Amino acid sequence: MVERAAPLPPPVYLDHHASTPVDPRVIDAMCEAMRTLPANPNSVEHGLGRQAAAAITTARADVASLVGCDPDDVHFTGTASDAIRKALQLALAARGRLRIAAMPVEHPATIHALRQLERQGLASLHWLKVDNCAQLCMDSLHAALRQGLDLVCLMAANNEVGTVYPVAQALSACLDMEVLTLVDATQAAGRIDLVPIALLADYLVLSGHKIYGPKGIGVLAAPRSGPHLEEIFAQAGTPDVPAIVGLGTACRIACEERAIECAHVLKLRDRLEAGLRLSLDHLVVNGDTGNRLPHSLHVAIPGVPNDAVLARVGHQLALSTGAACASGAQEPSHVLRAMALPEALAETALRLSVGRFTTEQDVDRAVHILVGAARAILSARQENIPC
Repeated sequence: MVERAAPLPPPVYLDHHASTPVDPRVIDAMCEAMRTLPANPNSVEHGLGRQAAAAITTARADVASLVGCDPDDVHFTGTASDAIRKALQLALAARGRLRIAAMPVEHPATIHALRQLERQGLASLHWLKVDNCAQLCMDSLHAALRQGLDLVCLMAANNEVGTVYPVAQALSACLDMEVLTLVDATQAAGRIDLVPIALLADYLVLSGHKIYGPKGIGVLAAPRSGPHLEEIFAQAGTPDVPAIVGLGTACRIACEERAIECAHVLKLRDRLEAGLRLSLDHLVVNGDTGNRLPHSLHVAIPGVPNDAVLARVGHQLALSTGAACASGAQEPSHVLRAMALPEALAETALRLSVGRFTTEQDVDRAVHILVGAARAILSARQENIPC
């Protein structure tokens, strides 16, 4: 009798920057919405339509509680990228051709949208300075404000190296100069307190799938949107009630459990970092280690190309070299270039991120796999054997 091989354990998921698994409680809420809310929420002439509309109202309140804004200022979009584009449309409607300042380490979706405006002749761009930790140089922001701006775009936390930015301080400076502000809070939501930011920002963007909610749903919080909001959202179509309910549930959970979850992922992140440092003598940790997201670890392993690592461990670990939007790119990311990370290090960079459902066993297994792969690659390179 032939014995069957034991099934392989599932890969350890360490790519929460790219997307988070949907929380089972969110799935339950979405399934309940699909079962019990069949009507179009715009059909308020009958009870079922009003029930669907009420579910959206509840979700809007849950988002507002997480963000720290009025529920009426919460507007649902197809994605965070869509929310960014709509925010830029609102800014254009309010100010006309825009003088925009942004960090060169913004998410590719923001940079693409800004470049598109520039190509269309609708904006001029000024890139703020960041240091070798991807941290904003505040002096460059103040200098740009003195030269004259209409809009400043800032991310609350970096999606690649995890650096957390002094956004409230920056927004206060912009408010003093009557400059509009757009904040990408997709990575920060549920991990830092957004209330001080939302109090000052003109436009704030969230994404469902970064906070254990569904993909394909985002938020634009626009407390000072002006008279053009209805026009810009007029073609939004029928609201996706289950996705909105899922996002609202994810925000409610994030709001209620943020402190506990941050402590959990911080402990695991530090365990992951300590394990790698213990076994890899020259490990480099990138980003602002004193101001970073609690679940984020961005490392470089000198002499160990990241593509060789991914080729060896991809069936055991889910991790990445940078933003999912740039997945498969054959050159260092724009974030690492802006940080002036040496090319030799950039080519060895790995982005790791733990999450709500990660366990200590997952972390220890990941350390074992990564260390084993790195040592094998180093040994092969030293012997001049192809990896």
